[in-house]
Amino acid sequence: MSSVIGSETSPTDTGDVPVTATPEGRRPRFSSNAFRSLAVAMWKGFVRDRAAVFFTLFFPLFFIIIFGTVFTDGGTAKGKIALVGDVSVIQQLPPDAKAAIDKTLELKTGLTRDEALHELRKDDLDGVLEQHGNRLELKVSNGDQVGAATVQGVLGSVVDSTNIAVTGQQPRYTLSSSSVQDESLKAIQYVTPGMIGYGIAVGATFGAATTLVEWRKRKVLRRLRLAPVPTSSIVTSRVAVSLAIALFQLAVFVGVGMVLGLRLTGSWYMAVPLTLCGTLAFLSIGLFCGSVATSSEAAVGMANLITLPMGFLSGAFIPLEAAPGWIQAIAKVLPMGWLVQGLKDTMVRGEGPAAAILPMLLTLGFAAVVTLIATRFFSWEDS
Repeated sequence: MSSVIGSETSPTDTGDVPVTATPEGRRPRFSSNAFRSLAVAMWKGFVRDRAAVFFTLFFPLFFIIIFGTVFTDGGTAKGKIALVGDVSVIQQLPPDAKAAIDKTLELKTGLTRDEALHELRKDDLDGVLEQHGNRLELKVSNGDQVGAATVQGVLGSVVDSTNIAVTGQQPRYTLSSSSVQDESLKAIQYVTPGMIGYGIAVGATFGAATTLVEWRKRKVLRRLRLAPVPTSSIVTSRVAVSLAIALFQLAVFVGVGMVLGLRLTGSWYMAVPLTLCGTLAFLSIGLFCGSVATSSEAAVGMANLITLPMGFLSGAFIPLEAAPGWIQAIAKVLPMGWLVQGLKDTMVRGEGPAAAILPMLLTLGFAAVVTLIATRFFSWEDS
């Protein structure tokens, strides 16, 4: 990935920041003019850098579109079973019971026993059901254990209900279940917050890391150090541009997500402060990578080594609910995990503003610690 500051523009090209030496220890205070000039130059550099725009905006957006359009219902596929011969237990069910089964199972008829078993061995079916008098015989495949378990569970429930109806005995215990999610909930609800977190991480980390290395190699940092430009103006302009890019990412990702069916719930507006805090955390990582790396390639490699595994371990790409316990434990100590969790809670899970407080505090604390460490390795010039 190229630098977020394009090769065509640098802060010293604007004409507003003169490059003249200043007496040691007499750097001017914060300058709004210098801040504005630097911020404009950095923003132009980002816009002109096609690689930076691609990896910051279009790469995460690609996943939102793919996952949002392919996994449209957020549910699981129906189990497929073939009814061989006369299976009166299923065929004579009351309409409401038959409708309940149709929501879970896809029943196929008209196949011979050999044809059904052949499809079962190829995993085109999840089960083959036959009835011999009062005995039901179900054959399942080991190729899809989830599908087999679904078929066995549903048919087991049918058999139990039929036995109760025949004997006239009422069950002592009953189960009533309902969903806490809206029926229109789609996979896009879970994909969008994760991709927002990943996009923020990539944009901030790569932007800071590669920019710092390129500026040091091209002597831009040295010129800024000698120029009558306050260090605070340099730092705040870099941070301000990164925050503006992150907010732009947030608006684009949410907008596309809503077109694909995203429904914002709860305190969704807390995504804005969460985005800002997350950006600061990953800017600190980028600062560390840029301070330690001696080349753009090394900076990109370090940034990739940090952000890509973090995307998978933090729940940005895949849900963590079914992940092993050790992965869930790792996610709880990763800044991207805090950010994604906060975004999901406030944007799609209906949580209140309090759900964003802890992730914001954790990301800000992480930013402070890593920035302090990075300053120990920071250098104005190439060694």
